[in-house]
Amino acid sequence: MKLYYSPGACSLSPHIVLRELGLPFNLVRVDLKTKVTETGADFRAINPKGYVPALEIKSGVVLTEGPAVIQYLADQNPKSNLAPAAGTIERARLQEHLNVISAELHKAFGPLFHADASAAEKAGAPAAIGRQLDVFEAALADGRPYLLGQDYSIADPYLFVIGGWVKPTGIGYDKWPKLGEHWSRIAKRDAVRAALRAEGLA
Repeated sequence: MKLYYSPGACSLSPHIVLRELGLPFNLVRVDLKTKVTETGADFRAINPKGYVPALEIKSGVVLTEGPAVIQYLADQNPKSNLAPAAGTIERARLQEHLNVISAELHKAFGPLFHADASAAEKAGAPAAIGRQLDVFEAALADGRPYLLGQDYSIADPYLFVIGGWVKPTGIGYDKWPKLGEHWSRIAKRDAVRAALRAEGLA
């Protein structure tokens, strides 16, 4: 398999999951501004959407969208327990978390990263991000170590990656101590540390 990525982007999540599973893969870096890969290929020919992640499973078969990619990967090795079985309420809970991270939390950061965002959008972003962080703080309020409870799942590295943006944007975890503890817990995992090193982030 081949993972197209950009350092620190949401493609870090499937990168971590690939390492958690011990699956063989190659990394191909993408310049998101020019849409050109490190090999000089036109990334839009690989993923017409123009953003990462994109996972080339085999020649001509490319999967995009972070939640879809990490669920596909987890399902390749059900014994890993990185995702509950399809059709169970636990799998639906996992998908709830993945959807909120993708559609709400990730989106809320958008104005802080896009040069064309208005001043009003940038000013409103921290509050929008905070409302989503409140959701995950509440999910962890019972003392569970991971989003699904005692079991680490693909939702945890995904939240770790997007949640990692709170520090460089100046938001921090002071108001969300359980989330801060979760982030630190995930950061200590071997697969996470290896992925960070490979992307030049540690």
